[in-house]
Amino acid sequence: MTRIVIIGGGPGGYEAALVAAQLGAEVTVVDRDGLGGSAVLTDCVPSKTLIATAEVMTTFDSSYEELGITVAQDGPAEERDKVIGVDLGKINRRVKRLAIAQSHDITQSVTRAGVTVLRGRGRLGAGGQAVDGSREVLVDAPDGTVQSLRADAVLIATGAHPRELPDAQPDGERILTWTQVYDLEELPRELIVVGSGVTGAEFAGAYQALGSKVTLVSSRDRVLPGEDPDAAEVLEDVFRRRGMNVMSRSRAQSAKRIGDRVEVILADGTVVEGTHCLMAVGSIPNTAEMGLEEAGVKLNDWGQVQVDRVSRTSAPGVYAAGDCTGVFMLASVAAMQGRIAMYHALGDAVQPLNLKTVASNVFTDPEIATVGYTAADVECGKMDAVEVKLPLRGNPRAKMQGIRDGFVKLFCRPGTGIVVGGVVVAPRASELIHSISLAVDANLTVEQVASAFTVYPSVSGSTAEAARQLHIRKRAEGES
Repeated sequence: MTRIVIIGGGPGGYEAALVAAQLGAEVTVVDRDGLGGSAVLTDCVPSKTLIATAEVMTTFDSSYEELGITVAQDGPAEERDKVIGVDLGKINRRVKRLAIAQSHDITQSVTRAGVTVLRGRGRLGAGGQAVDGSREVLVDAPDGTVQSLRADAVLIATGAHPRELPDAQPDGERILTWTQVYDLEELPRELIVVGSGVTGAEFAGAYQALGSKVTLVSSRDRVLPGEDPDAAEVLEDVFRRRGMNVMSRSRAQSAKRIGDRVEVILADGTVVEGTHCLMAVGSIPNTAEMGLEEAGVKLNDWGQVQVDRVSRTSAPGVYAAGDCTGVFMLASVAAMQGRIAMYHALGDAVQPLNLKTVASNVFTDPEIATVGYTAADVECGKMDAVEVKLPLRGNPRAKMQGIRDGFVKLFCRPGTGIVVGGVVVAPRASELIHSISLAVDANLTVEQVASAFTVYPSVSGSTAEAARQLHIRKRAEGES
């Protein structure tokens, strides 16, 4: 029986464990924090649970008047607060309960599948590969003992942790990383968010919706520099319109606590003051002191494990998946990398990872969902494609729901009409992107997308309408 040892219990680790067990391997998962990893315990599940509450607040606040909903403005202040206020302590306690429950469910699933779960910190043994091709994994247990395991294949799925600036050290009370915000009992009155990537934008939007006065410090020209420019422009406009102070081209140099206040000093000397500061300045892979390089595993300059499209590292018998690889820092990609690694290691049919079929989402309000080739790919000549963008303000269902911000954008090849990418900016864009994702994955044409029935009225109807407009445009260009 093939012996598999997986170091790390995040999505890449536990999904790999389930696949390997189903394929008949003897599987051991070594994990020190709880199955689910940061995705379940400190990142994806907690943040999206927090955002779910913020989403309710934003939806109500942005459309209740137009929809004819009235809010009592008279009466005792404490009664009004029950309608329009939030209890952050209660929200965070719910966040933690859901995260722990999800971790427990995952643990039950893998143990039922026959997987052994060991609590501890795993690392590769210094002995390298044995004569029989196996690898040694050392497990540092909480009680100080060290256990040695032999594995025919090892999967590294150790994730990443928040990056910290030397002059902005988190204290867990006023200067925070995204893993520490769930210990807050009271809503920050004035929150400074440093970093305008996905994490920074999501938390800035969420806390603003919950009632914080938010300043978003961005070192770039716009928020979400890695996303579709049109989508980022919509979101930044929404942020500013709702009262957020977005500081573009402003690089934070340091942050310090002064009593119950925080000062963030920018590179140009500007001082930004608030009650709390959230540092969202990237992440660092958990690859240090694991014996990886000694075992022949190559790391890049950022400490990320270098892998190919079937999750192999440079060391025979050693695979890697998830945020520690830096391939695409999404739970869905980590899980797919882990599954692919096990299919390959156990000799099963395997399809290499194709990042151009990955659907991703930014959980702001509105959400930004993307799949396939992007506007940047078209602009730089990486993909020859034409696009159509339909603003949601013309969509009947969007009008009914009071939705004014957002759009649906499709990209297709000019000759064949094959859909190669798309962007949706809308409430629940994460649910709407799936039809475009299917089209990209299955190489469907705009004609096929346009001919499929959609519900009337529905926001998804804009996807079919965009496909119809691309078909008309393609036909007109073909006749010219």
